[in-house]
Amino acid sequence: MDRERKQSTGGTIVAVCWSKKKGTRKSRIPEGIIEENAGLRGDAHADCNSHRQVSLLATDSIERFRRLGLDVGPGDFAENLTTQGIDIVHLPVGSRVAAGDRVLLEITQIGKECHTRCAIYHQVGQCAMPEEGVFARVLRGGVVRPGDALRVVDSNEDAGSDTDPRLQAQSG
Repeated sequence: MDRERKQSTGGTIVAVCWSKKKGTRKSRIPEGIIEENAGLRGDAHADCNSHRQVSLLATDSIERFRRLGLDVGPGDFAENLTTQGIDIVHLPVGSRVAAGDRVLLEITQIGKECHTRCAIYHQVGQCAMPEEGVFARVLRGGVVRPGDALRVVDSNEDAGSDTDPRLQAQSG
């Protein structure tokens, strides 16, 4: 069976992570507001002029670094969303991923070029993001929490309602 047929279309968010500075480990937060065409509210990487508004990394990638003897966990590679259950690094660019009740992301890039060794590399000794980091732009915002569902959706499918009561309660 080829890799595409084995690709899981559903998973979960293990951690939501945030930082004020780029190139540093991110801290876990209990929930985050993902803003349309921007990213995780308050995060250093949130930017309406970027195609890398939200970063994702699978727990499998973190586990690989743990097996190398590194003491790392969610957020240590500066990802916004740590995921489980979807082989996210092998999704094609252009794939859409629904998160929680409302958020809709579009995969824009797999991996990234590191021009300089960032603080993460110096703290951890290696970095997963150049090969295994996944980047997305936000097509529809909303609230995300650890434990929320993730699923790959068809480009024509509506991933959730336009009214998220958690988001309305916080903004209102």
